[in-house]
Amino acid sequence: MIERHVTFDVHPDMGEDFEKLFSEKYRPAMSTQPGFVKVELLREQENPRLYQMIIRFQTAEDASAWRDSPEHKALSPLLKALYTTSTLQVYDVIV
Repeated sequence: MIERHVTFDVHPDMGEDFEKLFSEKYRPAMSTQPGFVKVELLREQENPRLYQMIIRFQTAEDASAWRDSPEHKALSPLLKALYTTSTLQVYDVIV
């Protein structure tokens, strides 16, 4: 199992839009993908512009299939319009 942590620096005053897109479109689309386990969105308390998306799939191939899916390709530009930068860290889930 793998877990991807993506940190987003959301544009000022776009946090609500980011959260709405995540809950209404991004999460529902991702949850239909083969191998999907879970996705969560966290907002940093000290800097509310920073969000972390925690994504878990059964395999790296499942995660890649999501990134290559038509759903992800359609949602990606909408998401990118809401943040300035993002960073990614990928983990193997041990337990």
